[in-house]
Amino acid sequence: MAENKFFSSPSVDIIESSTKIIGDIFSEADFRIDGVVEGNITTTGKIVVGKSGKINGKINCSNADVSGSISGKIEVNEVLSLMSESLIQGDIITGKLSVEEGAQVEASISMKSGKQLKAVEGKTENKTQSEKTA
Repeated sequence: MAENKFFSSPSVDIIESSTKIIGDIFSEADFRIDGVVEGNITTTGKIVVGKSGKINGKINCSNADVSGSISGKIEVNEVLSLMSESLIQGDIITGKLSVEEGAQVEASISMKSGKQLKAVEGKTENKTQSEKTA
């Protein structure tokens, strides 16, 4: 089997341009959406929305490449790439965001950090005599 450079999992679910789905989708596979989805999509994989793809609902995934339109909340754990043809309306929460010139974004955007910051406590114990008298 040839290696697929666009998707992270070996299985890809495709919703073609003549297909309309009304309802929520839960999966561990990658998705390519060229049709219409009216509902929420939750996957541990990657979502690719083609130029003719339209989603009206919440998306939760690891990575996403969008050329079509999305209306709703988008939560991407890693990288969200918005291509020049994309139209986004809603809220975006992502680790990293890539936006091509021409993309239309009418959304609030929140970037989440992959690193958790931790306060550093000052070392006051175990000081030697020279440190105390400096």
